[in-house]
Parts: sequence; C-alpha cells; structure tokens
Amino acid sequence: MTAEEIRATLTLCLMASYADGEKHDREREQIREVAQGLAGDAQVNLPGLYQDVLLRRVQLPEVLGRLASPESRQLAYEMAVCVCEADGHTSAKEDAFLAQVRQAWGLGGALTTGEFDAEAQAVADAPLQAPLQTPLDASTAPATPAPHPTAADALPTTAAQRRPGSLPPAEMDRKILQASIMNGAIELLPENLSTLAIIPLQMRLVYQIGQSYGYELDRGHIKDFLATLGVGLTSQYLEQAGRKLLSGLLGKAGKGLLGGLGRQAVSSGMSFAATYALGHVANQYYAGGRTLSTDMLKDAYQHVMQDGQQLQARYLPQMQATARQLDTAKILSMVRGG
Repeated sequence: MTAEEIRATLTLCLMASYADGEKHDREREQIREVAQGLAGDAQVNLPGLYQDVLLRRVQLPEVLGRLASPESRQLAYEMAVCVCEADGHTSAKEDAFLAQVRQAWGLGGALTTGEFDAEAQAVADAPLQAPLQTPLDASTAPATPAPHPTAADALPTTAAQRRPGSLPPAEMDRKILQASIMNGAIELLPENLSTLAIIPLQMRLVYQIGQSYGYELDRGHIKDFLATLGVGLTSQYLEQAGRKLLSGLLGKAGKGLLGGLGRQAVSSGMSFAATYALGHVANQYYAGGRTLSTDMLKDAYQHVMQDGQQLQARYLPQMQATARQLDTAKILSMVRGG
C-alpha cells in the first residue's frame, strides 16, 4: 500500500473507533496513546490523523475516496469491522457506519463483506466457557516449571485472605504461560481476524481464572477488569493491527511475519507480555477475594508486563512454532470452542 492509502486506512479505523459516539474519556486516552505510540512513521503522522478525526476536520467520503484499489478497500473495510467488533457486538451506530462504507464502495466484485462480517462477529462473540488452547504439539510446549512473576506476589493477600483454587499454583502459572504463547503466536499471523482473536482469548483466560476461585464472571465484569488495568479492547486491536499495517505485513498471505519482522511484531505489539500480565494479576485479584484497589491493580499490571517483556525472547521459538501450525480456520475453531 502507498503512504496515502495507509493514512486513509488508519483514518478510517480511527473514525470507526468513534462511530458509536460513546467512547469514555479513558478509552479516548488509550486511543490517543496508541496514536502516539505508532508515531514513528513520519509519512503517516498518526497523531495528526487522530486529531483530524477527533476534531472532525476530515469527513468519511473524503477518506473513502483516497482508497481506489479493490485490495486496499477490502483491507481497510476489514480493519474497520474489527475495530467496531473489538469491544464486543457492534452497536446500531457502528452498523450504520459500516453500511455507509459498504454503500460508498459498492457490494460484490472484489469487495465481499458478508462472510468476513459474520466471521468477525463470531470471533467477538466467542464463548467464555470454551477451553483454552494449549500449544499444538510437544515441540511448542513450554518447559516446566513455568516462570512466576514476583511482582504479582507483591499484591497484599495473606494466607487467611486467599481463596482456595482448583489448580495448584504451578499449574496456574503453566496455564497462563500457555495462553501467553498462544496469543503471541496469533500476533505473528497477518490476517485481521487473527489479530481480533487475541482479545476474546484474553477474556477467556480471565474467565477461567475467576472460575478456578469460585467466581462466575460475565463479559461486562471482565471488560471492566481489563479497563481497570488500562487494557483497552479497541485500542489494543488498533495498536496490533496498526503496527502490522505500517510494516506492510497486515493482510498478506503466507507466513511472512515468522522471520525477522515477526520478532519486531512480538516486541512491539506485546501480546505475549500483555496476556502474561493480565493472567497473573487476575490470578492474584480473584485469589485475594477481589479486594484490591484500582491503583494496586494498575501498578501490578505494569510491573508484571515488564516481566513478560523480558520473557518474550525466551519463548519466541515456541510462538513461532505454534504460529506455523495456525491459520484462520483453526483460529476461528479455537475461539468458537470447537
């Protein structure tokens, strides 16, 4: 894609992120931080695009007119769908926004949307109760014992406060590590649906950790818990997909991300580290009877993220080996619980 097409695609995604008109200040700040974090490409100037969208200095017909080829339109539309689906089922306003895009570009021909829309919705609506996938064969399984972050142990829970769990501590550490490797592997794949799948799999991990301590969690609670840690659903997808797009990797067939650029994607997008931190902080939170304050949770998440970032290089071979066994069909089956 040309620099102009990349700018138009990212602008469309930013417009999609605000299409429902219901973004809270916290979500706006997370999206702004993504724009700042992806600002390294001077040709794109994502912070400037963000300001244009926020202040309504750019209109949708103008943006759509900058994308002329069927391939660029297909990719941009799919990214916009994933942005709208990232925080759950699309709202009426988001549906109207996507319909406006489809109408402007026309249906049929190279721009086929129905199947992708349905698949994206299936990923976003993935059941929380389905089992978490472990690495797909023995060659990608992590070594035992799994690492345990000391930063999580700093959260104040006494033995008397701690609820009994259904898994021994070492097994819980292993479960979190396996989920982190799987999400790190998924991040190496170039498809939009793969990027979108990371979020529901993180939510499923939190659900199963809560369940192990006797809590039956719903989507609303898990979204609130992630937001408390500073994990935005829309902003997380924007960051992951934006980095791939700027690297010229998003939407390309094959396994191009599994080489040197794959290493860059893992170190930048940090799905492994984010899942690792999310799992361990959730484990301490539910084991401690959900008594920890917002400040404690956010501080612990940032510290465990640092631990996860240091572990990425160690587990990159397992992520790459797992990614080689994955494709969109397997990921769809995984998130659906098949």
